[in-house]
Amino acid sequence: MPALVIAHRGASAAFPEHTRAAMLHALEAGADGLECDVQLTRDREVVCWHDPTVERTSDGCGAVADHTLARLRTLDVLAAPARGTGPTERTTTALPAAYGGAGEQVLTLAELLGIATAAGRPVRLAVELKHPSPFGHELEERVLRELLRAGWDPETGRVGQVRVSLMSFHPDALRHVAPLAGTDPLCPLLDLVPRDVPSRLARGPLGRAAVRSAVRGSLAGSEAMVWGGRAGMAGPSVAYVREHLADVKAWLAAGRRLRVWTADAREDVDFLLAHGVQEITTNRPAEVLDWVREHAAAPREPAPVRA
Repeated sequence: MPALVIAHRGASAAFPEHTRAAMLHALEAGADGLECDVQLTRDREVVCWHDPTVERTSDGCGAVADHTLARLRTLDVLAAPARGTGPTERTTTALPAAYGGAGEQVLTLAELLGIATAAGRPVRLAVELKHPSPFGHELEERVLRELLRAGWDPETGRVGQVRVSLMSFHPDALRHVAPLAGTDPLCPLLDLVPRDVPSRLARGPLGRAAVRSAVRGSLAGSEAMVWGGRAGMAGPSVAYVREHLADVKAWLAAGRRLRVWTADAREDVDFLLAHGVQEITTNRPAEVLDWVREHAAAPREPAPVRA
């Protein structure tokens, strides 16, 4: 079966990430799934937003947790740069009327579920639980509540034809949802420990050391979940796969499902396909779908015959 292509925050090389336009465009392009990050607003709405603050992807300022959903919807999110573009480039694609107006671009998880179910075909929905959250595990509780309200069946992991998975870099978030969700839809996210810690995350050498220690602890917990079979999936970065290829091959052999992020280059996609990765997360779903189809249609060299 060809690898599935998951649109990273929607088709975020074509339209600004997490917008209604990015999600609808990804589905129109034929993406097998959508990926989103979720945060809680001040009025405890589950909103699709990556950063803890709004500056990078809107004309606003401050923390997402300090904004109500109504306030977020007054911000200009369409002027944000498309992912994969340079720091001063902006998306220039005109907004089709079918993608909604400017005030309809910020999505709640419930609205994204509605978009996915309206596709009328099997769709994967990968929901990343963002931590640390100022609301603690209330984030997970609100996400589960929204899923159940939408008709999510924890036994099958589905809302209609939409199969939901829950992802996080923080294993405690996944452990919190496991009693209801089970292990199959859980996807610990994995990346290499960064050498440099962004200044927004730490102040001074001691702060940076503490952040690196916390990252290493989360990574170890996530790896333990995968090795111990307490998660049905693993979500490594491309860099992690290249650095830990033997471990990744062992996970595949043990029946784990691999969802690798974020592969936009042909070289990375070909590398992942050659090693049997089942799901590829990308900002460019239309292009990656073409590459996956080409790989699936390419003739395979016969295995050597042993005497």
